[in-house]
Amino acid sequence: QVQLVESGGGLVQAGGSLRLSCAVSGSFSTYAMGWFRQGPGKEREFVADISWSGYSTYTDSVKGRFTISRDNAKNTVYLQMNSLKPEDTAVYYCAVRRGTRGSIKGYDYWGQGTQVTVSS
Repeated sequence: QVQLVESGGGLVQAGGSLRLSCAVSGSFSTYAMGWFRQGPGKEREFVADISWSGYSTYTDSVKGRFTISRDNAKNTVYLQMNSLKPEDTAVYYCAVRRGTRGSIKGYDYWGQGTQVTVSS
């Protein structure tokens, strides 16, 4: 059973930065990983993805501001978030991808989420 634990969320002012971490059990180096978010009253949406080899993709709204990375020695995937905006406020989830990149259905193990709140 794969387990994922996110950390690093919090309250930050607009323009600030946060780094989220997601610790993963299991054969991490072979997993592709993704970050999703769910804002208040919104559906869960794709944020970023990184393949086992390090290839990364992003949703348009975070390109140039967010960076996904991974440390296979630590079984951890990160999401560095810079220039945060109030519209980035959401619960952020990491997940293991074994299907289609960017589609919720392509990810089948999920963490419990970490809250990110950006004040204006």
